[in-house]
Amino acid sequence: MTGSVTLISESPEDPFSLGRAVSVVLDPHGRVTGWSERAEALLGYASREALGREATELLVDPQDEGVLMKAAAECRRDRGWFGVVPVRVKEGRTLGFGVRARLVTRDDGETEWFLVGAPAAEVVQWEIDRSVMDGLFRRSPIGLAVHDTALTILRVNRAIARLGGFEAEQARGFRIGDFLVRVDADTVEDRLREVLDTGEPLIFTEQSCRLLAAPTTERFVDVSAYRLEDSTGRVLGVTQLVEDVTERHRARRRLALLSAAGAGIGTTLDVGTTASELAEAAVPGLADCVSVDLLEQVSRGEEPVPDSRGDAVRRTALHSVAAASEQIMFPVGTLTTFPPGTPQARCLSGRRPVLEPFVDLSKALAGLDRAEAAELRGVHSLMVVPLTARGLVLGCMSLWRSRLPEPFEEDDLTLAGELAARAAVSIDNARRFTQQRRTALALQRRLMPRELPEHPAVLVAHRYLPAGGAAGVGGDWFDVVPLSGARVALVIGDVVGHGINAAATMGRLRTAVHTLADLDLEPDEVLSHLDDLVTRLAGEQEPDDQGGPGEQVVGATCLYAVYDPVARQCCIARAGHPPPAVVTPDGVVSVPDLPAGPPLGLGGLPFETAELTLPEGSVIALYTNGLVEGEEHDMEDGIARLCTVLGGSGPRQLDELAEDVVDALLPARPSDDVALLLARTSRLAPELVATWELTAEATAPSKARRLTAEQLAAWGLDELVFTTELIVSELVTNAYRYAGGPVTLRLIHHHRLICEVTDPSSTSPHLRRARATDEGGRGLLLVAQLTEHWGTRHAREGKTVWTEQLLPPTPGSPVV
Repeated sequence: MTGSVTLISESPEDPFSLGRAVSVVLDPHGRVTGWSERAEALLGYASREALGREATELLVDPQDEGVLMKAAAECRRDRGWFGVVPVRVKEGRTLGFGVRARLVTRDDGETEWFLVGAPAAEVVQWEIDRSVMDGLFRRSPIGLAVHDTALTILRVNRAIARLGGFEAEQARGFRIGDFLVRVDADTVEDRLREVLDTGEPLIFTEQSCRLLAAPTTERFVDVSAYRLEDSTGRVLGVTQLVEDVTERHRARRRLALLSAAGAGIGTTLDVGTTASELAEAAVPGLADCVSVDLLEQVSRGEEPVPDSRGDAVRRTALHSVAAASEQIMFPVGTLTTFPPGTPQARCLSGRRPVLEPFVDLSKALAGLDRAEAAELRGVHSLMVVPLTARGLVLGCMSLWRSRLPEPFEEDDLTLAGELAARAAVSIDNARRFTQQRRTALALQRRLMPRELPEHPAVLVAHRYLPAGGAAGVGGDWFDVVPLSGARVALVIGDVVGHGINAAATMGRLRTAVHTLADLDLEPDEVLSHLDDLVTRLAGEQEPDDQGGPGEQVVGATCLYAVYDPVARQCCIARAGHPPPAVVTPDGVVSVPDLPAGPPLGLGGLPFETAELTLPEGSVIALYTNGLVEGEEHDMEDGIARLCTVLGGSGPRQLDELAEDVVDALLPARPSDDVALLLARTSRLAPELVATWELTAEATAPSKARRLTAEQLAAWGLDELVFTTELIVSELVTNAYRYAGGPVTLRLIHHHRLICEVTDPSSTSPHLRRARATDEGGRGLLLVAQLTEHWGTRHAREGKTVWTEQLLPPTPGSPVV
């Protein structure tokens, strides 16, 4: 403006600013003729001490004279110089100074040297800052644009210029709207204006950025922005950083489309529905129109032939952004044949995807009389990908673009191939599987245990592999059932036959095992009850729809084992089932010689229980015959192979051991169901078990209370003393009154506090609600209310009444 002066404040970081730099004037002979106040402050010489003296005498150490002479020679040669030189201050120290020297001419014609200097460290840092700034505008791959407060462009770097297709110098004075389409430019300016108004920076905000020069070309950028202020806080403008993320945006969009397709394709086992889901998944994110054509035999649910070239196809699905797409494309249900040479025919015959970025509709729709209509709709790009499963071609998917301006590219072809691969598997599954098989699989999944309970007595790992091929689902099962007294039952069984009946029988046997386990029966007694159940089930078989006998379940095998971690005893009984394999902690594998017992369902034959003492850390392997029997070897050979794998190379985790067994003994598609259950035993430390034998006398309850209190105090379970004393007192009193003989009291500090009272009587106590006039009968009711669980366990002689109490939570442990 005329008549006004604009003050521009200096940057406080500039080492050569007036407030920070040393200013010195030298005559042609090197004498000091000018000395600034900053020179006095940094160099230590007052002006009266410096003026008139030679600079070399005043400021140069003799040992540095050679360096200064070289710099002076370059300065006289080039009529100016910039560099770092050693300067001696008044204190005698030598400091590095960055110096700018320029030759100036006075009005009398004489020349002088004007020197401006600053400490070298400040100069170096300033040069680094300037280099960074220069790099941002000249070499940075990230776009940089500086705007004034009116959002007029002051400067852009070369990356922005490349993004916009212009020279960097051409942008000055223009606005964003001069380069971008209006809607995108308005979005950018609104956000920059908000940064100017609030001072809050904009960080990595993605938005559309279409150029006026190519408005139909999709482009996306990440924008960050911050407000520019001078040293006084005055707002000067706004700077934005722009990164082209078009490819990343497309990749993310493709990944999202693929993820959505994974969830949306194959929701049913219906061929037409799956094909429609595939077409809908690709429109409009990938294509404007998609058609799915399946071989005629596939659409009927039949097996496709290996050589499908020239076969008829049926239009199974069609989806488009255009409402009248069937005016161009054949409608769903049309049966046709692709002429040779068309992209679809080449795709089916070669089993490879076909990409035509710029489609020749006269060839793509040869013989279909629809090319002219397609051209009118703007179809310009085509992809065809095969639908293949199990090495067989099921059909093809054609993808067309008309509204999206960009042609298809290789990344689009890869994405289409991924969609087709997923859909082909679902289509093939829908064709292959019948409702009966789906029902059988669903039944089997619901009857098998989903998760085995964790138990401190054993650590378990398991595997279940259904039969491959046409065998159908079977009746193999396994289970882990917690028992009283810290014991655990390990069960494995195999129902004869396959199909729904076998799976249903397996479920009924599992339920019966849980019920019998709750009764705490001996293993041989459990098998006797299961034998009766299988016999009844065999007699309940219903005839099939034609009046025949139907599929008969003639029997089952089972092995029932009970492990006691206190005594390290494992009681086992088996009904025609393969014997277990036992691996000791030192790696020795053995197959115990146990009574075989008859298979379940024969009836009338006894079962026997055998006892094994297992060292702590032993692994007991239970399995069904599908693991050890095969077409190429008998059961004995299979058991020998199993023992070899179990004995293997050193100790292994149970899951790893189970995987090794399956990999070594089974083919990829076993001909029979296989169940494997591995259990590693643990031992309850003797100090966690307390046992006393009490005489049947009136003082037994008081003695039991005293022993209980002392033992719980030793275990640190003082919170349970009062409750446990009541429980022990009631149980011992009942045993003393009604059973006679010696009474055994046992306390077990396990995952719960277990209390057991054993007496010689076989009569079970019964819980009943006492009337107000009764003198007794409230003991067991009290016990039931004070405990988590309680029950009675019968032995060959006598019985044991047991209770379980939850342990008080330790500090930091979750409350169960």
